[in-house]
Amino acid sequence: MKMKKVLSLLAAGAFAVFAMAGCGNSGAPAADKQAKVLKVGSSIDFPPFEFQDETQKEYQGFDMDLIRAIGKEMGREVEIQNLGFDGLIPALQGKSIDVAISGMTINDERKANVLFSDPYYQSGLTMVVRQDEEAIKKFSDLKGKKVAVQIGTTSAAEVKKLEGVTVTELNTPADCFMELKAKGVDAVVNDRPVNDYFITKNAAQGVKVLDEKLTAEDYGIAINKDNAELQKEINAAFKKLKENGEYDKIFAKWFGEKK
Repeated sequence: MKMKKVLSLLAAGAFAVFAMAGCGNSGAPAADKQAKVLKVGSSIDFPPFEFQDETQKEYQGFDMDLIRAIGKEMGREVEIQNLGFDGLIPALQGKSIDVAISGMTINDERKANVLFSDPYYQSGLTMVVRQDEEAIKKFSDLKGKKVAVQIGTTSAAEVKKLEGVTVTELNTPADCFMELKAKGVDAVVNDRPVNDYFITKNAAQGVKVLDEKLTAEDYGIAINKDNAELQKEINAAFKKLKENGEYDKIFAKWFGEKK
């Protein structure tokens, strides 16, 4: 009787092992792993939000730190792909990425195609001119002048609205500043943090940022239009980061004192 009981227990144990093994071969762990990956698209040419530092393995910048912190809060592994800025929304629509974070302004045109997280940064367009420039003090002075902007950005769209301005669209902010120094244009218009970061990072001589802002705008994380659940998860994680002080730490790392 005792032997039968032992055999019964062994049989039960074997059944449990085989049952667990059967579950393991069903593909569920692979699905779970896939669900835990947050596929992120970003155009890695927008310092200090996203850029490639040759001394670092991972992409650097405010957006990069923020999305990794959000992913960690969500319990997800973050995988970042470097895509052209104008390819981010198509990539979301094609579901090759889950979210896009790339200093992207929340506006009505984009909201027609994607969902956005709660705003995570407020920016505005400012202007950089050469240090000895006296004729340009505000945006209304740009009439009859040449201005460099980054192609496909809000800066490009807004400067084109200004009367009598010749707009030169270039691939990156660095290209714009090079054109200004070479005297190919009279001014550069870009997001305030980009202009400030360029001057600080490069200890740039011979240029200055003017105080006036052309616009005020909010940045958001873009999400596929059909994924409202992911939008809720990201907003909840972002809220937690603001409550526990982690957001302020990331902000201070890249921009100093919060304004």
